[in-house]
Amino acid sequence: MNFNAEHFTATQQANMAAVADLSQTAFAGFERLVDLNMAAGKAAVGESFANMQALLAVKNPQDLMAVHAALVQPALEKSVSYGRHIADIANSTSAVFTKVVEGKMAESEKAVKSLVESSLKNAPAGSDVAVAAIKTAFDASQSAAETLKKVAKQAAESAEASLKAATAQAEASVKAAMSKPKAKA
Repeated sequence: MNFNAEHFTATQQANMAAVADLSQTAFAGFERLVDLNMAAGKAAVGESFANMQALLAVKNPQDLMAVHAALVQPALEKSVSYGRHIADIANSTSAVFTKVVEGKMAESEKAVKSLVESSLKNAPAGSDVAVAAIKTAFDASQSAAETLKKVAKQAAESAEASLKAATAQAEASVKAAMSKPKAKA
């Protein structure tokens, strides 16, 4: 087996570049999250003063109920929207990480396969049975790894779909609950 220093160096440089890109992606996601939180905080401060003025203008219990109803619905909608934005930031950042990791894993698998194949080509004479057994075991391990990756991907997709369905159901429940008091009033 030959050690190729140039190949090793090139691989390390490519890995460092990938890590640098991922760190930039992480910071970009964090920056988006900070921007979202700053905007939400700024809006909340402005709205709290407007809400306080509306509450101070209340003259009777009916006005209080009307102001309360007018304040609750937008607050819930903003909360749901905020949650969606956070999920979007997390999903988009996670997608970039997943893509890079999958690419690096594929490169590593290819390199290991190449190493095993080149090592087996240089096997001593008379080791055909051992070489065949190693090839079979390696192929079986590669097949098992592919199956595990597919199962993990399906589980992640299923979890994401369940989360989206639960979010949609929660939104529908909130909207239904909020529309009931309005119908009675």
